Amino acid sequence: MGRRLAAAVHVQHPQTNEWLILQPGEEPDEDLAEVITNPSAWEPDEDEEGAGEVSPDPDSEPVALSKSEPTPEPEAEPTAAPESEAKPRSRTRKRADA
Repeated sequence: MGRRLAAAVHVQHPQTNEWLILQPGEEPDEDLAEVITNPSAWEPDEDEEGAGEVSPDPDSEPVALSKSEPTPEPEAEPTAAPESEAKPRSRTRKRADA
């Protein structure tokens, strides 16, 4: 019996390079489990409390965990009104009334 995921994980399949989303509670195959290097992605082992954590492989690419709700993007800084970016006004000369 394999290990179970505690969180949703986005991984790239090692043979097909296809992106997969593994859901919490799933038990991925060994080839997929090897590319999941974040120990927080796994449910704790019932047999060995804390001893079964996977140490990250320095040669592998880190995998981000997915949250249930996406993080909101920060709002952009308000910019000046488009009128201020218009081309500069040209000056007109006053006519002399003589």
